[in-house]
Amino acid sequence: KVEDGNDVSEINDAFNRAKDESTKPSLIIVKTLIGYGSPNKQGKASAHGEALGVEELEATKKFFEWNYEPFEVPEEIKNLTTQFRMDGIAREKEWKSQTGLYQKAFPDLFKEFEDWFSNMDYSKILLEDHDFWKFEKPMATRIASGLLINRLADVMPNLIGGSADLAPSNKTNISNKGDFSAENRAGGNLHFGVREHAMSAIGNGIQVHGGLKVFVSTFFVFTDYMKAGMRLSSIMKLPVTYVLTHDSIGVGEDGPTHEPVEQLAALRSMPGMTVFRPADAHETAAGWYLAATKKDGPVALILTRQTLPLYEETGVEALKGAYIINKSLETKTIPDIILMASGSELKLVIEAAATLAQEGIVARVVSVPSFELFDEQEETYKEEVLPSSVTARIAVEAGSSFGWHRFTGLKGRVIGLDRYGASGKAESLFEAFGFTAENVISVSKEILKA
Repeated sequence: KVEDGNDVSEINDAFNRAKDESTKPSLIIVKTLIGYGSPNKQGKASAHGEALGVEELEATKKFFEWNYEPFEVPEEIKNLTTQFRMDGIAREKEWKSQTGLYQKAFPDLFKEFEDWFSNMDYSKILLEDHDFWKFEKPMATRIASGLLINRLADVMPNLIGGSADLAPSNKTNISNKGDFSAENRAGGNLHFGVREHAMSAIGNGIQVHGGLKVFVSTFFVFTDYMKAGMRLSSIMKLPVTYVLTHDSIGVGEDGPTHEPVEQLAALRSMPGMTVFRPADAHETAAGWYLAATKKDGPVALILTRQTLPLYEETGVEALKGAYIINKSLETKTIPDIILMASGSELKLVIEAAATLAQEGIVARVVSVPSFELFDEQEETYKEEVLPSSVTARIAVEAGSSFGWHRFTGLKGRVIGLDRYGASGKAESLFEAFGFTAENVISVSKEILKA
């Protein structure tokens, strides 16, 4: 504890004691007085929220014996900063000398060190790895994510991550790496405890340090607890991966408090955050491919608890953010209506399109796992997927409708959830709130008749 925050030697002593402690973290508490040196404002809120003003500034300068003109840098400070620079140059020279010796003595380890800290590009390796993209049966996207994490761990030795005490539910355990601890620094699984905010901050710190590729995980609704950390990931363009499971009212037994309704809209509104909500295991692989190879910002993977179908048409094309799923069923160049969905709701629009086709209505199905990735595409591609001539459009997502109108337009409709959920089984809630193929068909016919 530093009683006087203006005593530089006392602060230095505290830091040195912290550096000497090598077995546990150190906490330094520094007592300070806001606005210290301002005779009339120190210790007051005005020292924080207002400018000092001309007279108070002069009085403060007098207190600190600062007898220099504005922007004048004293020679003493110039000399000190020059010395810091020279010391830094010397330390860098010493570092390069040591790494040169290390490279000669341990060439393989040095190569691995360089790969880890250079953000090695795994895109080609993963694209050509057929096993990475291979799935054979329907499954929840959280389960597919768990398989993919372990597939990635075999390719990326510096992958590390964990959950806010929810690893069994989030499916984030790396099976062959053990747990990171003071006794096992080689462990790949981090146990953050029930503290999402600290988890996101730790993830950011790991990524800033470099050398490791980090992911963190919790239930999607709990992003409210770590929004500040996620925001910092976005501001700092840190490629932290957020694995967020239990993505909709499909977790109904826990009630409205645990059902993410507004969270998708909230994350999509965050500049720099890429939100990816896959509809099956193939799209989940695309999401993890994105997360593993992205170097300039965070990725949020939004995953289901419930089992989803496995589609033949899904896969790497999901990296475009939105793409046509049922091309083979389209009998004319321009469809009558466009049905869009993300995640588990894709199943509903596929079923609806098949039924509408039997009645001679051509409904294009578009999977939209990521608004942000679709925004990055060329205008010609966007027009190809969502032709402007087709104003009959429906978007289906078991969450807030906010944000979808940019794709549906004023004449389209959003089947969303603009209220909080309810307690009940997933199937019952989806039916109660209109997330059924029958409702999609009904709304489609309403729009086409209008």
